Amino acid sequence: MHPPSLLSAATRCLSDSALGPDLRLPFLLGQGGNPGDGSPLQMVLNLLPMLLVALAAWALLYKPERDRMQRQQAMLAALKKNDRVVTTGGMYGTVANVDREADRVVLKVDDSGPVKIAVTVASIARVLDAETEHSPAGS
Repeated sequence: MHPPSLLSAATRCLSDSALGPDLRLPFLLGQGGNPGDGSPLQMVLNLLPMLLVALAAWALLYKPERDRMQRQQAMLAALKKNDRVVTTGGMYGTVANVDREADRVVLKVDDSGPVKIAVTVASIARVLDAETEHSPAGS
C-alpha cells in the first residue's frame, strides 16, 4: 500500500464530513470557536481594519473630489460679465454674456475685433484674476 497523496489528504481534511458542521472559516483562520462565541470587543477589533480602510478611502478619495466640485460650482455661480476665463479646451476669453437658463456663456475671444463664441457654462475651467493673468508661466 502506498501513502495517500497530499492533495487527497487536504481534500479529506477540508470536506464537511471530516470537519463536521461546527467547524467554520474562523476556526480555519485561527480565530477559534464558533462565530457567535466572540465578545463584543473582539467583534469591534475584527471590524476595526475595515473601518480604517473605509475612513482612509473617504479622506483620500471622496472628500477632496467633493471639495473640488464645490469650489468649481461656486466659481461658476459667481461668473459675471467682463471676467477673464479659460475654457476646458484651453481657449482664453472675456465673458460678454451669461445666460444661465440656456446654460450658455458668450466669450469675446479677440479684443481687437468682434469675434465671439458661445460655450456651455460647465466648460469654463477657471476665472483668471489680474495676478494669475500677468504672472510668468514658470513661477
